[in-house]
Amino acid sequence: MNEYTSQFPIFLSHPDLVYLDGAASTQTPQIVLDAMNEYYTQYRSNIHRGLYDLSSTATEKYEEARGKIAKFIGAEKNEIIFTSGTTHGLNFLASSLGKNLKKGDNIVLTQLEHHANLVPWQMIAKEKGVELRFIELSVIASEENQSPDQITLGIASSPSASRNDSEYVVNIESAKKLIDENTKIVSFALVSNALGTITPAKEIIELAKNVGATTVVDGAQAIAHIGVDVKVLDCDFFVFSGHKMYGPTGIGVVYGKKEKLATLEPYFYGGDMIREVTYENSTWADIPERFEGGTPNIAGAIGLAAAVDFIESIGWEKIVEHEKKLTQLLLDQLCHPEERSDEGSYRGVKIIGPSNLEKRVGVISFILEGVHPHDVAEILNRDHIAVRVGHHCCMPLMKLLGLSGTVRISIGVYTTEQDIEKFIEGVKKVKNIFL
Repeated sequence: MNEYTSQFPIFLSHPDLVYLDGAASTQTPQIVLDAMNEYYTQYRSNIHRGLYDLSSTATEKYEEARGKIAKFIGAEKNEIIFTSGTTHGLNFLASSLGKNLKKGDNIVLTQLEHHANLVPWQMIAKEKGVELRFIELSVIASEENQSPDQITLGIASSPSASRNDSEYVVNIESAKKLIDENTKIVSFALVSNALGTITPAKEIIELAKNVGATTVVDGAQAIAHIGVDVKVLDCDFFVFSGHKMYGPTGIGVVYGKKEKLATLEPYFYGGDMIREVTYENSTWADIPERFEGGTPNIAGAIGLAAAVDFIESIGWEKIVEHEKKLTQLLLDQLCHPEERSDEGSYRGVKIIGPSNLEKRVGVISFILEGVHPHDVAEILNRDHIAVRVGHHCCMPLMKLLGLSGTVRISIGVYTTEQDIEKFIEGVKKVKNIFL
């Protein structure tokens, strides 16, 4: 265990567990469980308009959570909309922003996108008869250690040996060609959930701004790994989930610039999002309430705020340093120099994505040549090592790469060097069985 692992009850219940699937869902620290349990046991009630003490307390805690989460990403309180998660948020934005599209317009995504940031726009494009474009990926030689985005977003950097491996990165030249005067929406993941690649966000956003396009950033995979300031990023919308940042499931956030939110119609309708209702017409409450119809996930919002407390108690500098150290260890151990073939490729293990630490986070996809990813996961599971396998909700990307799927490992604050060592031993076991 490290100094953080002991704060996660699951590792007390499962002391042999090596959990390397945080990209799907991180584990939950005690501080989050305590905050949610306190709601359910001490002031369980609905929020807003309850003129009694329990409801007042619940409302206060819920709105405090909104303010804390806003501060966490550099936003203002009334720019934070609670949702059930990233998928909900992206569907909300696709539906709301898509209403104003017309033939001749286009929407631009990247080839890295998760289905949640592809399918909603795909449906809107078909409904409105607009073009859906995809910024291409490039295979380039890595020569530099520093990424402009890392400086801009304030991500702590650490020395990393330069390698000349092929890396799939977003092609800015492709973006320049695709984002034009007819582009109305540009939506992309800040970090790829499948490859761990950091997208050149500032450059893409600047291209979109130059033509007046609205920018939507899927921050689901970035939010637990890098510090994000939405004002520095200067995106119009930023979307993320609680369950990928040590918070509960069923809660997420849409950040939107005030002036952008003011142009949107509600995505769904019901109680608490209205100003006045007659049998003939309805008018909407102020932002953010107009986008939060029905009883929200009160405990989830409070738990998400506690997750923010947990992250801030560690600090981004320590988190990034910890994850970079373990990511480097993983890359080095998975790909021993003595295992290189004459052509420079790795025998057995092939990393799919950047090896340069300044162009990725601790989410690593690989294939073991000649072994199905499911077989890799099954052997690892026998030693209580949890990894994710398959297409990672990125089927078009996997098809583009000529893969049926990969093995994906993802690091969290609770990951230890011993976990990495055990994982590497597990991979060796898989090689001994199949190769």
